[in-house]
Formats: sequence, structure tokens, C-alpha cells
Amino acid sequence: MLSNLRIPQQLAETFMSADMPPILFLAIVNVLFLIAGTMVNASSAIVILTPIVLPIALGLGIDPVFFGVLMVVNLAIGTITPPVGLDLFVASAITKIPIERLIKVIMPYLLVMLADLVILTYIPDVILFLPNLLK
Repeated sequence: MLSNLRIPQQLAETFMSADMPPILFLAIVNVLFLIAGTMVNASSAIVILTPIVLPIALGLGIDPVFFGVLMVVNLAIGTITPPVGLDLFVASAITKIPIERLIKVIMPYLLVMLADLVILTYIPDVILFLPNLLK
């Protein structure tokens, strides 16, 4: 339906006409995928959001391998991000630990993972080191 309505193309044209720098686009996408990761299964979010954001990323000259890895990392972090991270509820049910206590325990790890996300986002060579060796 998105393709038939040309929504990805219209969004890409809107972002491209706004002369948005790739760094700003990546920041927006990080927030979008973190929010999506808290509420939707990662595979569903990829299927829904990739056709919308990938044409924009390609139009801005962002490497598709880099962008794909960034999407997956964002969604993985989103699954444990309070207050509605899906994996938090699964872990709470399995371990019988109350969700409030679980959130307190994972906060330091979540902060480290968010710092890693910033590093991955703004230093693409961290992700692209091995793929670039294979070229």
C-alpha cells in the first residue's frame, strides 16, 4: 500500500528538498527506530519502516550496509528501553523480577548501549571497517 501511494518517494523528495544534512537525518532515524523498537517487534519494524527510510538514506549518500546495521542496533536497544520495551516484560515474566526493579538494574547497560549507538552513528568506519576490507 505504501508503494502504491508513493509515500516513500514523497518522503524522500521532502527530505531531499529540505537540504537536510545526513547527520541530522541519522539523529531523526535513531529516535524513530528507538521508539519503534519499544513498541513493535524488530522484524515487523524493519518490514514496515525500511521502504520508507531507506530511499531517503540512499538519496543522502548513506551507505546501505551502514544504515542496515544502524537500524538493527536501534531496534535491539529499543526492545529493552523503558517504559514499554517488549523484552523487559519477557525478562520480567521469565525471571519473576518486578518490572520496576528490572528497569533499575538495566539502566547502566542501557546508557552504555546508547553511547555505543552515538559512536556507531557518527563514526561510520566502526561499522564499515570489515565491509570496506572486502571491497
